[in-house]
Amino acid sequence: IWMDGTLRPWADATVHVLSHSLQRGSLVFDYMSVHDLPEENGAGLPAGATVFRMREHIERFFHSCELMGLPLEQDASLMREAIRETVRANPGAKAVKISAYFSSIEIDVVPVDTHVTVAIAAYDPTVDVQDRLPTQPPAKPKALKLWIEKERANRRDDIVSPQAKVSANYASPMMAKAQARADGFDEIILVDEDGHLAEGPTANLFLVNQAGELLTPPARKVLHGVTRSSIIELAKAEGIPLREAELLPIELIEASEAFLTGTTAGVWPVESVDRRALSSCPGAISMKLQGRFKKVARGDDPEFSHWLTPAAD
Repeated sequence: IWMDGTLRPWADATVHVLSHSLQRGSLVFDYMSVHDLPEENGAGLPAGATVFRMREHIERFFHSCELMGLPLEQDASLMREAIRETVRANPGAKAVKISAYFSSIEIDVVPVDTHVTVAIAAYDPTVDVQDRLPTQPPAKPKALKLWIEKERANRRDDIVSPQAKVSANYASPMMAKAQARADGFDEIILVDEDGHLAEGPTANLFLVNQAGELLTPPARKVLHGVTRSSIIELAKAEGIPLREAELLPIELIEASEAFLTGTTAGVWPVESVDRRALSSCPGAISMKLQGRFKKVARGDDPEFSHWLTPAAD
């Protein structure tokens, strides 16, 4: 794990239990996928590990740090090379997680020691993380049973911006999703303070209404998901009309098809909402975008080969 310029063994990449990041929830992070390209690929890229949309993830990471007041000492160019170095040092990695945090032991809510530690982990979540757990997490279903969380969330920019990928933003969704899982659902969709659909805890929402329109909640109320922006661009490339719109829960319940997007999820079809089955799962638009997205990720789409950054020098 890369920490402030040095690669350290997994067991040595530690932080004190009384650090500000742990006690105050101030850790900012980003998460990106790694894909192993074969020798023969349509993108004309070198074989081996490639990071999906690294530039966009780094930009979002720096933006989150700016929103949360974490003064990074590194620049985007250094982060790019550090990520590539970490991926090379961890053959077989499927994901990269980059974190920025106040590692010092602090009493006040505003840290006195403003040094921000940056750590980069490249790993296979199914091996390096899940195999260390006392029990295995729920199996990933092919299609989702969604629950719309009826409790309105405070998603105002003057509290903690929904665009900040900071650990504190995940506490409320954690509790809501745990309850939904206990009730037999796979995932939840949060609503904003006005009762409009927002996003999942770690995924963005898209739906197709009965008129065949592809819709997604406005960017101002959701995390700017890199997969979300990828699907928006791919929809344009496929000639699929798409627009951002404020959506009421009933519009998701009555949708003809829906899917979630995220780094881990990719394009994940929805089969039911609040125990009501959608008319199509996976729908035609979901399948088309899912197929195009997978094609890009495996390096078989020259039009979007610029989204892939090889780890090798």
